Amino acid sequence: MPTRGDAFAGLSVALITPFRNGEVDYKRLQEQVEFQIGAGTGCLVPCGTTGESPTLSHDEHDRVIESVIQTAAGRALVMAGTGSNSTAEALRLTRHAAEAGADAVLQVAPYYNKPTQAGLYEHFKLLAEAVDLPQCIYNIPGRTGRNIEPETFLRLAEIPNIVMVKEATGSLDQASAILASTDLTILSGDDSLTLPLLAVGAQGVVSVAANIVPLDMLALLQAFRSRDTEAAQKWHLRLFPLCRDLLSISTNPIPIKAAMQIMGRDTGELRLPMTPLDEDQKASLRDTMTAYGLL
Repeated sequence: MPTRGDAFAGLSVALITPFRNGEVDYKRLQEQVEFQIGAGTGCLVPCGTTGESPTLSHDEHDRVIESVIQTAAGRALVMAGTGSNSTAEALRLTRHAAEAGADAVLQVAPYYNKPTQAGLYEHFKLLAEAVDLPQCIYNIPGRTGRNIEPETFLRLAEIPNIVMVKEATGSLDQASAILASTDLTILSGDDSLTLPLLAVGAQGVVSVAANIVPLDMLALLQAFRSRDTEAAQKWHLRLFPLCRDLLSISTNPIPIKAAMQIMGRDTGELRLPMTPLDEDQKASLRDTMTAYGLL
């Protein structure tokens, strides 16, 4: 069934922000963008959770988004992470992303403040009405401390340029309630739940694992679109151990950066308060990657 944000259906990749010696490594970031475009990824998502956006300065945040847009050069869509727990800050970031040429913005629910449902509605309404870009509302209560309830999404769906939900509650009931009552496009925010969410009506995924296995995530999505249920299940079960470990061995993006370091595609460097995997965790991740065929 058509939904409002179908232009963003399929694979979006939540890009890491590469660091080297404490600074953003823009050359490596451009390499990551080229890697994704070469794989056929449809949409790039800089400055989200995986991009360690809370540790970026405002100047870095702006420049990372600009770099991804300029490198992509229209070959892939760019959905820029511009959310904040401060509405004024989110507005500034969103305006900048629009000026830089982003195709859409990802707005995480305000974290730490724990606003009421009315406060969440007014926050997203202000941003959507102020900046004429497609907006994807990112619901991840495990990080933010507050769930955006389906009733709030029903109200938000009345705003024309709120078109998508990045669904990371882990609840099929929540996703189903939104799909049953609105025409918002649902994108999975949990790699391992992509197939179950597709089965109830989601249109794609904002993937962490696709930083290293974009072709496999694309294969899962294509199998589902082709109504090849058996092939989609096989891809889901093949991907599951890797997706599980990338989001459970430690807090995202610690494991995906470690995996990319092991593969020679990143320094693995993080910014405090994020800290690297310990040796046992790294050994466990390496075992999973070896079993998958990555090493």
